[in-house]
Amino acid sequence: MRRPDQGGERPTAEHGPDHTGPVKKGLRQDFDARARAARTDFEAQLRQRKADFGARNEALTARTGRNLPAAIGIALAFAVVMLGTLLIWPPSFMVVAAFLLGVGVYELTSAMRFAGRDVPRIPSVAVAIAIVPAAFLLGQVAALFTLLGGIVLISLWRLIEVALSRQKPSAGDVFRDVTNGLFVQAYISLLGACVVLLSAQSQGNLWVIGFILVVVAVDTGAYATGLNLGKHPMAPRISPKKTWEGFAGSVAASIIVGILVAWLMLGLPWWTGVVLGVLISGSATLGDLTESMIKRDLGIKDISSFLPGHGGLLDRIDSILPSAAVAYVLYLIVNH
Repeated sequence: MRRPDQGGERPTAEHGPDHTGPVKKGLRQDFDARARAARTDFEAQLRQRKADFGARNEALTARTGRNLPAAIGIALAFAVVMLGTLLIWPPSFMVVAAFLLGVGVYELTSAMRFAGRDVPRIPSVAVAIAIVPAAFLLGQVAALFTLLGGIVLISLWRLIEVALSRQKPSAGDVFRDVTNGLFVQAYISLLGACVVLLSAQSQGNLWVIGFILVVVAVDTGAYATGLNLGKHPMAPRISPKKTWEGFAGSVAASIIVGILVAWLMLGLPWWTGVVLGVLISGSATLGDLTESMIKRDLGIKDISSFLPGHGGLLDRIDSILPSAAVAYVLYLIVNH
């Protein structure tokens, strides 16, 4: 008689009942349920964070008047382009300058026409673009003659439009249109030409970068200080959000950056950085207020909607334009 362990067939898993199928199925169902729950929870958290970010962004936009993330992104993009042209091959900066001045003039003349002031756009933009190569390649005399010739062209263009129109505007309206066209050229083309003239000088590309850094410091210092400490409006009827506390912050920031620019970038004594910072803090603030006065006079909030988070292009270069004239004059004083 054989014992069970001495022969015969042993029971194996193949012949025994299979209880693993339901177990595996249950584990898989549990894993799928957990995965779905985790995914749902993640999506809910993502939606909540997006909603929180949107709410904070809307609150910040309402408080500051701009879409800050979009504004920062566009500012960085412009900074890369300007730095690239000025540092790699300064003559290529003419393309950037022509674009900025041309678009700025187009925006302002369009806003004026929207407000009923018929400033000719085509010759105005053409003069703004033409003054760039004249200033860079031929110098300030050529730039000045280009500007004067352009003003004559714009004035004649408007007079010819009036002569050919069926409904004749009043002499006062025509005079207003002509003087507004002159203002556009003096405000954008003339001041913009100072940037181009400066960039064409020896080490002028560094001066352009340096004074723009100081302008950025002015804007940043005013923004940060005014946002957190601003209580006393500087010019409530012109720019309600601009405060004396913000102005003080802009002066302090511009002096610090001015000293660093003069010392590390331009190789000048530190006190020239103080002068640069003080002068540009004043010119940048004046440029900002001037553009605010223009918009208030025209009855608009932004010159255009060309740049998300910025308004118009002119809204972003309003502080640079008068500061360019200050930097150019200071360069001539220091180097002559």
